[in-house]
This record gives sequence, structure tokens and C-alpha cells, in this order.
Amino acid sequence: MTMGDKPVALRAPAGSRVRKTTTTLADGRELIYFDDSEPYVSGAATRELVDSRPLPPSAPQSQIRFDMLTGEWVVIASQRMDRTFLPSVDESPLAPSRPGKAPTEIPAEDYDVVVFENRFPSFASIAGDQHLPDYVDNEPLWPLAAGIGRCEVVCFTSDPNGTFATLGVDRVRTVVDVWADRTAELSAMPGTRQVFCFENRGKEIGVTLTHPHGQIYAYPYLPPRADVLIRRSREYAEQTGRLLLSDILDAERRSGRRVVLSAEHWTAYVPAAARWPLEMHLAPHRDVADLSELDEAERDELAHVYLELLQRVDRFFEGVDAVPYIAAWHQAPVGEDRRYGRLHLQLFSMMRSPGRMKYLAGSESGMGAWINDTTPERIADRLREVSS
Repeated sequence: MTMGDKPVALRAPAGSRVRKTTTTLADGRELIYFDDSEPYVSGAATRELVDSRPLPPSAPQSQIRFDMLTGEWVVIASQRMDRTFLPSVDESPLAPSRPGKAPTEIPAEDYDVVVFENRFPSFASIAGDQHLPDYVDNEPLWPLAAGIGRCEVVCFTSDPNGTFATLGVDRVRTVVDVWADRTAELSAMPGTRQVFCFENRGKEIGVTLTHPHGQIYAYPYLPPRADVLIRRSREYAEQTGRLLLSDILDAERRSGRRVVLSAEHWTAYVPAAARWPLEMHLAPHRDVADLSELDEAERDELAHVYLELLQRVDRFFEGVDAVPYIAAWHQAPVGEDRRYGRLHLQLFSMMRSPGRMKYLAGSESGMGAWINDTTPERIADRLREVSS
């Protein structure tokens, strides 16, 4: 699809609760509306808006460089240096485009949930057009490759003053479907090794846009945490013939000491070796590789369970209305070693007490040696205390 084309409306299957409409922005990036309200979900009306901004074609220069000392890839994405930083609510690029105001990233005057390619991405499919050499400065110690992948923004609501925790259950259910849809599509992109859905909330952790939103990365390699997890899981399977993440969930459920919520399809618990002053994991009872493999009953329950957990996070510290957090969906890798992965959420906050943050200083940042200032059992006790 070229710039200026009308959007393509993709009618959802009969009986579906979400309608998906795909279009492009002025610079060629993809934008997708996911409608769960009328008149759009039924097809009585369709999105017929075109981005009129005079944007130059998107041309990210992302690359990845391999660190021989750690065995990890490092992303070099200089276009992110000048990305939008804490604009006012009236100037947010994630707000709908309203009459009398400058157009935003979203041409519609209102929306339910929207996904679009990040304007300042760490990875992009067109990054491969750079024709980079194999090494930095022709030195074999510094392998170099294009940062080919995809970075998407997910706007959960058109309300700039909302939060994920204040969304209704129906809207959360839509977001679950969106995560599943994007996971399936990005996993099918050539070169994708890992799809990561996440939300950052709070200026304390570096959020640059306060409008309620999350992101999805399609990595061309396994990020360090995923790589370690898969290696550990492979070793465990070779020794026991079982899946590590499944056995960990079973062990936490048997103990019950750190379980904070248990439902028919999902269990939330504080991991026995929690690193953060507020941390919990949420996992499905069935072995599921990623969000796209969840069935309807699991998705329905997840909408309720996830909302409850986010609301408990906001009640965790007395006197703090909006606790900063990161919600990270860990999924099985694409292709090789997929059988060793298992879907689970890691939900955590860097706040250790009202107004005080857990900074990653010398031991954590310099040596990677983690020190928690509380105990997992105390975290679990508090999360049970603040249940609805």
C-alpha cells in the first residue's frame, strides 16, 4: 500500500467481537485500528481517514553490534535520540486527531485500540536497506548487522488521562486479542526470533509519553533474558524430560506461600527468587507458547485477572495512586527451541517505598549481581492484603 491510499478494512470473522482495519501513515508506516464498539465493530461504518501530514518517508538507520565480552547484541538506533519527550496532554502524538488541533499519529477523531509502527524504532524492516558491512571498522571482533525487525506502539484507549488499570474488562479483553493478533503476525515475519509485548508506566522508569500505551518488539535475535531462560530450560529438559517453567508453576501452586491469585486457568505468584521490591508472575495452567495460542476461555479470564493484578499494584503502597511498573509478556521464541519456552507475565515495580526507587547501582549494573531489599514472602502477603 502506498502513501495516500485509502485504508483496507478487514472484516472480522462472523461472531467476532473485534474488527480490524489496516491503513498507512503519511511516511509509509502501518497503522491498524482494532474496534470493539459500534458502529465500527459490525461494519456499519469503516475507518476512511488518511494521514495528511507532510512527513518524509520513514528511514530508520538501526543496526546491531555484537559484544564479544558478553555474547550479547547491542542495538544502535541513533534516530531515537530526538524522539518526543513528555509533551503536554494537548500535544500528545498518541491522542486522536481532533478538529482545530495539529494532526497526530492517529488520523481518527476517536478510537478504541490502535497499533502503529513506531516513528522512532529500535528495529525496522527497512533497516536492511542500509547494506552494512559484516564488521565495524572491518574488525572481526566487532560483528555488525542491520537492525531488522519491528517496533509497534499499542494505544489502549483514546483517553489521555486513563490508565490500563482503569480500563473496563471488555476493553482489556480487546487488548488481549490485539496482543495475540500482533504476536501471530510478527512471529510470521522473516527473521523474527522473539516477540515481546510490554507496557512501561511512570516517569520514574523513563516513560516519555504519558498517554496509556504499550509496545511490541519483534527481535531478530533472542534478547539476553530470553536466551538464558531458553538455555536453562533446555538443560532442564535434557536432565528431567520436563518443561522448566511448567514445573516452576506447579511448585509454586503446591507451596501456595507466594500465590497471590488463583483462578480456573491462571495463577499469579511472587517468584521464590524475586528481584524487585514488588514483583509477581502470572502464568496459564495449560502449556501455552505465546498469547496467540490462548483459547477463548483463557483470554476471557485473563482480562479479569490481569485487571485485578494491576489494581493491586496501585494499592500496594499507601499514599501512592499510580505505582510505576513494567508489565512484560515472556513468550516462547520463534523457530528453534520454541518447545522450551512457555508464556508468562512478569509484572514488577522499581518502587521500594513511597517516593523511593530501587536503583540499579554498582552491584546490579556493574556485576549483574542482584540484591532485593525485601523478601518474596512479604511481597506476596501485601499483594493478598490489597486484593479486591
